Amino acid sequence: MAKNTGDNYRKGTVCDRTQSQNPQSGNWTKRDAQTGRFMDQKQDGAPFKGVAKEVDGRRD
Repeated sequence: MAKNTGDNYRKGTVCDRTQSQNPQSGNWTKRDAQTGRFMDQKQDGAPFKGVAKEVDGRRD
């Protein structure tokens, strides 16, 4: 489970969430790993902090 340290970083990854980059807009989209539903999208083009990317193999 991810924990905020208070020093502007998070230790560990957020459980049951993954993220992928939308190829058309370049925005990052967060997905619930259990249901597969999209949850949130960032507009600034930067990935979510502490959320595993779908292609990196940390989540099955």
